[in-house]
Amino acid sequence: MNAIIPCLWFDREAEEAARFYTEVLPDARLGSIAYYGEGAPMPPGTVLTVRFTLLGQPFMALNGGPQFPFSPAVSFVLPCETQHEIDHCWEQLSAGGATERCGWLRDRFGVSWQIVPRAIAAMMEDRARADQVMAAVLTMEKLDMAAIQAAYDAAP
Repeated sequence: MNAIIPCLWFDREAEEAARFYTEVLPDARLGSIAYYGEGAPMPPGTVLTVRFTLLGQPFMALNGGPQFPFSPAVSFVLPCETQHEIDHCWEQLSAGGATERCGWLRDRFGVSWQIVPRAIAAMMEDRARADQVMAAVLTMEKLDMAAIQAAYDAAP
């Protein structure tokens, strides 16, 4: 074993979602597509699975039907280097979906994402300043790197 590959269960949007994600995120590519055959739970020729890679991480999307919708119980964290990256990912991934507090959003397929500054992990490990950083984050939907940095810098 050398990798864990997340499998995302879609109703019938696996290919559309994989194409969308590979257009929005860098270092991304679409891989192989497999189709349902005769006697399957969906019509023959319907996309079964789509393999794709995002930021070097392999994924698989599956068209399995509507019985298992996505929930925020599982989300993908996108650590961004710049505010421009945060803005781009936020705008693209939230289009047709919903924005939430603290850098969370649901895309149009129902998948939850956390769009965060890469530096926030180290800030949150600094117990003396973590409370001020979290207080700032709790006031935001899309995260503002400058405001988070200011909260970190102002903390005792």
